[in-house]
Amino acid sequence: MSGKVGVDVALISDNASIAKACQTTLAELFGHDFTLSAAPARDLSSDADLYIWDFVPGETELLLRPSDLEYAQDHLFLVERTDIEQLRELAGSPHLNILLKPVTPATLAAVLGEARGRKRERDQEFAARQLRAERDEMLQYLMQANLKLQEYDQDRTNFLARSLHDFRSPLTAISGYCSLLLGVNLGLLTDEQQEVLRRMQYSLGRLSRLANSMFQLSISNHREQALVLEQGNIEECIDRALQELTPLIDEKRISISLDVESSELVCFDKPRLEQVIVNLLDNACKFTPRAGAIDIKGYPFFWDRRIVMSGPVVDRRVAQMDAPNSFRVDIRDSGPGIPTAHLEKIFEEYTSYSGGQDRSGGGLGLAICRMIIRQHHGRIWAENGCAGAVFSFVLPHRRSAAGTQDVSRMAMCAVGAGA
Repeated sequence: MSGKVGVDVALISDNASIAKACQTTLAELFGHDFTLSAAPARDLSSDADLYIWDFVPGETELLLRPSDLEYAQDHLFLVERTDIEQLRELAGSPHLNILLKPVTPATLAAVLGEARGRKRERDQEFAARQLRAERDEMLQYLMQANLKLQEYDQDRTNFLARSLHDFRSPLTAISGYCSLLLGVNLGLLTDEQQEVLRRMQYSLGRLSRLANSMFQLSISNHREQALVLEQGNIEECIDRALQELTPLIDEKRISISLDVESSELVCFDKPRLEQVIVNLLDNACKFTPRAGAIDIKGYPFFWDRRIVMSGPVVDRRVAQMDAPNSFRVDIRDSGPGIPTAHLEKIFEEYTSYSGGQDRSGGGLGLAICRMIIRQHHGRIWAENGCAGAVFSFVLPHRRSAAGTQDVSRMAMCAVGAGA
């Protein structure tokens, strides 16, 4: 083992999902230079560099000697938060290397990468022992801090879920009352009163989208969000988004140009794609000056992922293709452009750049757009046009029965900024 660069990992678990996650992460970190043995504790006979214990109260056998805990960092325990104290009592030590379930790929990769570093250090001279001991002590403090951060993160997510559940109910009720009043079911209203109610509905819609964005970004790393994919017409999503934003469009007297071709070869989750378009149009409306213009185009497109560059779109191979393999939507406005330094950062979560012309929206709306488009295996990016900014996204065509539209081969011949 001393001549190897990789790492030997023993997984004490019969959970297939955890074994698959470890296998995938090890392959990404070490290629083929690793070994992974998985078995219940009673069947385990391995001299490994790292032991990963999937702790299940009443089932997991902690076959540990006191000397094993001298190198506590070599034993990683995957534990439900409610079972931490029980594990510490069984192990007879409060100083354990713990990760809370469910474990994120990034956290698992960091721990496995650290295991490789420890193995290399052990192959060095005996004189480094004291240095490692000091480092391990610091690492133990860091692991304890990391555990606390994981607990706080779970508490925050649970708090947001409960709060937003209570938050949505009054918003829905108020919006319903506005609809009743606008429908003259409760009596006739003046034109001015109807306009006020429409503005109220628009503001309620923005507040609901903001709350949903905060919730979705908070749970994105903790919960997989399944899509309901179905064939549809993207133009209908655009029309509904424009209707929702009508008060803002009318107030600023923005002219809308719409040119959308058929999108029958695309399957998508209609509510989520509509959310993307609403967020992009809301951003365009917000920064378009009064009496400005927004141009919306949708068209079939050849998407080549092998060509990713900065600057204008270079569509090198369209002429050689029999048919496009994706559908593209461009939303161009006549507002201020985006600083070049921020084109790649504008879709990041919870980030913004200074100034009154900040188009990032505090890292909520555009970050949600990128998350949803990525869930569709598409790509979204921003660039500066001749006058204003252009936000574009592409969605792959569905796989045909004959396999001629292979989604795995679809790529983009366009700017990769922010995607």
